[in-house]
Amino acid sequence: MLDVNQVRKDFPILEREAYPGKPLVYLDSAASSQKPLAVIEAMNEYYRQTNANVHRGIHRLSEDATNAYEGARERIAQFINAPDSSQVIYVRNATEGFNLVAYSWGRANIQAGDEMLLTEMEHHAN
Repeated sequence: MLDVNQVRKDFPILEREAYPGKPLVYLDSAASSQKPLAVIEAMNEYYRQTNANVHRGIHRLSEDATNAYEGARERIAQFINAPDSSQVIYVRNATEGFNLVAYSWGRANIQAGDEMLLTEMEHHAN
């Protein structure tokens, strides 16, 4: 069974308190997600050692950055059982992902007069 307290230990920001005696709980991950320590350390290493344009250069740093970028895509594809890593599409946040679907799939499949139902609790940016 999932041990929530063990998972919380992976996220340094969750060590702080929201208010005295009240642990921080962050539920706005559609806008900005908190990062586990492993991600923070990997990003730190990237910016220290590999920071360069991906798919935009023929120099060593660009090649290293591209390999890291595509290597991550491969690992994500394996993790989610995607048939091919080309099916993994990076977006900046949930809003960008929803907009991508709306402007691609939506334009091809939703016609004038169709209705979409949303609850009042949906994120205002979506």
